[in-house]
Amino acid sequence: MELKRSCGVLMHITSLPNNEGIGTMGKPSYEFIDWLKSAGQSYWQVLPIHPTGYGDSPYQSPSSFAGNPLLIDLWELKNMGLLSAEDIKGREYGEDPCLVDYEKVISIKNELLHKAFFSFKEDVAYLSFVQENAWWLEDYALFMSIKEKNELRSWLNWDKEIRKRNPEVLKKFREENSDSIKFHRFVQYIFFYQWKRLKDYANKKGISIIGDIPIYAAMDSADVWAQPKLFTMDTELNPTLVAGVPPDYFSATGQLWGNPLYNWKNMEADGFNWWISRIDHAMKLFDIVRIDHFRAFDTYYAIPADAKTAEFGDWKNGPGMKLFNAVKEALGDVNIIAEDLGDIFDSVKKLLSDSGYPGMRVLQFGFNNEHNDNSHLAHNYPVNSVAYTGTHDNDTIMGWLRSADKKAAKMATEYIGASVFEKKHISFIKSVYQSPSALAVIPMQDVLGLGTEARMNIPSTLGGNWCWRMRKPGTAKAAKLLKRLAEAYLR
Repeated sequence: MELKRSCGVLMHITSLPNNEGIGTMGKPSYEFIDWLKSAGQSYWQVLPIHPTGYGDSPYQSPSSFAGNPLLIDLWELKNMGLLSAEDIKGREYGEDPCLVDYEKVISIKNELLHKAFFSFKEDVAYLSFVQENAWWLEDYALFMSIKEKNELRSWLNWDKEIRKRNPEVLKKFREENSDSIKFHRFVQYIFFYQWKRLKDYANKKGISIIGDIPIYAAMDSADVWAQPKLFTMDTELNPTLVAGVPPDYFSATGQLWGNPLYNWKNMEADGFNWWISRIDHAMKLFDIVRIDHFRAFDTYYAIPADAKTAEFGDWKNGPGMKLFNAVKEALGDVNIIAEDLGDIFDSVKKLLSDSGYPGMRVLQFGFNNEHNDNSHLAHNYPVNSVAYTGTHDNDTIMGWLRSADKKAAKMATEYIGASVFEKKHISFIKSVYQSPSALAVIPMQDVLGLGTEARMNIPSTLGGNWCWRMRKPGTAKAAKLLKRLAEAYLR
């Protein structure tokens, strides 16, 4: 992929403002695309759009292929004659318009999506969608239906015959729960119908969408339940090794993610079909795809499944270029951004170079109390890279500046050339825009100069993450600023 010098904004859909408790693929998204256009931007980067799972995280989804029902625009269902305005208005979606109350939003959306489902009449478009996506949709719809019957417990705690996918038992379940399974097919049809319309609108406005693929599938997912041989599971379907990272910038005990690792031997024997299907599916949804934790394709950190922290894992070899050669042979050249952050070995750098994919640079990581030069300072960015002030896992740039080590903060203010006549967040954006990186992406929180209250995620913590929302749509003033900077730095 050859990136042209350009810029974009990182803003997850859930964070867009509206009166329904969570951002959706409706009016808030269309207005944001218009705002990006007015701001001289070429890209909109989002977080994973899969259903959220444990801790409301988009990186712990029950499916690597399904869409998030919470992003569905209820007003479009009204336009389809499936809901009324009275169904949508007057609900208590949450007390704070700047935070997603997931418990309330999930409850209300689930109720209204069921009401819409019972009003829906199957048509040619729906039947075509179900047939074309059966390769993942049938396992997902069945998985979700069984999960609901088991009071949302993990599939690891289901009855043995269901866990091990006894054909007769599953056949009986399908017969007895056909409406429940159809409901989940319907929700996915609505999601992908709305997503296609939104992406088409963005592309017509000159905005390309950057999607996000989590490196690992969630333990409690249709992916692992349907194909356990592709993961590190024993014969009784218990995990043996799980994913995470060793102690780092974010956590002294490392990050214990808990996802099952891939059984790369079995995946290679299968021609890497699961990964090829996953990337192919993503490339139909997005213009570019960012793959999270890319370094794990070279070497990955394996933690015993019974470990309490991520301190005592082992590094193992991943598939390397064998996977990406198979992807290229099957799909041709694909537009991938490699998230090459963290503890990077020389072999990871070689894999990135061999793949040709652009990596990432994060300005916030560049500042330290030793005042040392490093690869995350803007003057060192390679052209074939995507530069950020911070990511969804960082504090906002202003939040970081207020809480950082004094020497690191001093280094930052000197580096960005901050003056009394300019707000510091603008100086940080300038540093990224000035860099050699072909693509500069700024989180919306940093565009607005917000503090720690707007942070999206704190790694290795549970609760209070993924909740931040903008109170109002992007302002003309902020758009004018970004457009001026984009023009000044030839983006």
